[in-house]
Amino acid sequence: MKEDFLHYLWKFKKFDALNLKTFNNEEITISNSGQYLELAGPDFFNAQITIGTQKWAGNVEIHLKSSDWYVHHHEKDTNYENVILHVVWEHDTEIFRSDNSEIPVLELKDYVEKDTIENYQSLMALKSWIFCENQLKNIDEFVFKNWQERLFFERLERKSKPVFDVLEQTNRDWEAVLFCLLAKNFGLNTNGDTFLKIAQSIPFSIIRKESFEEENLEALIFGVSGLLDSEKEDNYFKDLKFRYLYLLNKYQIQKICREPLQFFKHRPDNFPTIRLSQLANLYHSQQNLFSKISTLSSLKDIYEVFQVCTSKYWLNHYQFDKESPKKKKPLSKSFIDLIVINTIIPLQFAFAKSQGKEISEDLISLLNEVAPEKNAIIDKFRSFGIQPKSAFETQSLLQLKNEYCTKSKCLECAIGMELLKKS
Repeated sequence: MKEDFLHYLWKFKKFDALNLKTFNNEEITISNSGQYLELAGPDFFNAQITIGTQKWAGNVEIHLKSSDWYVHHHEKDTNYENVILHVVWEHDTEIFRSDNSEIPVLELKDYVEKDTIENYQSLMALKSWIFCENQLKNIDEFVFKNWQERLFFERLERKSKPVFDVLEQTNRDWEAVLFCLLAKNFGLNTNGDTFLKIAQSIPFSIIRKESFEEENLEALIFGVSGLLDSEKEDNYFKDLKFRYLYLLNKYQIQKICREPLQFFKHRPDNFPTIRLSQLANLYHSQQNLFSKISTLSSLKDIYEVFQVCTSKYWLNHYQFDKESPKKKKPLSKSFIDLIVINTIIPLQFAFAKSQGKEISEDLISLLNEVAPEKNAIIDKFRSFGIQPKSAFETQSLLQLKNEYCTKSKCLECAIGMELLKKS
């Protein structure tokens, strides 16, 4: 038995609410069970309860045992002075306010049906991955679909927070925000944070001015990244370094990224040299990029905008001074899908939010065009009979696993609550 189960029982009145009595045999009538706060202080705020003939307005605190009041040191906390009812599973000691008046106690265990307890115990039985893995595929489709939408927007709210953080750092320049977020996502998980620092090291006004010269953009990005720090015989390397040193002096760039880029364990097409060249080529070929993608609602149109490759040098190189067989290296559709999921959707959401616009349906529609993601978490859900058809569904499942299943928040999950209703 966990305390959050008692919160669930009280919040949704999953007990015999018509025949309640305090431990001292006074009748209890609940007019309002209060607001569930999940913050410091009592569990339920501003409840309205009649005990005996006296009507009370105040807070409700919930514990497994009455003595937990003292275990949690509530007797020393003035936030608990206005508790009008102490709801417990088992009453083992009296609790008093600072004026020595006793706090009424409701011992809940005698008012909860056996089926409700058994459903809870079944749900919270020992898990191998998530608690409801054997029951997940039997959840009502309407409940599951509605919950997916809520999960998606919870995840989107979290993803939009870094957007607003970067917005403040760039003096509310949305084009600069996009450049930083794209850089981070071009670096993938391994080099993402370093790519972000590279982008933040170059004032976006310089990117704007130099975007007409692809070699200058590449020189700036490669130079700030530290990839031009050594000495090489390669003529292209020497040209980039010359350009970089000129631009460094011209713009008096002070903030240089000195974190090493990772090549290890990457497929060659994901080498940081290739991704940085593609990023430079994107900003050479697409001016005012944010103005274009902020309103795009078709995956086909997004694919067209991101039809970029590396510069010519990288057609037969993956690293400086090491020639390789000639190969064109465009952004793949699967890579652009990641850009849509991790950059374009959060950015469009944040921009609309900043303007007070509602584009929820448009975002869902766009993400429903994107193929479902492939990773270990999604594979696991597939093994339980959940077959996502789009990135909208996989994003929802990732939120479900990371924020609910992993944290055992079954009683805050629509799926967990639906399973508790079943007898």
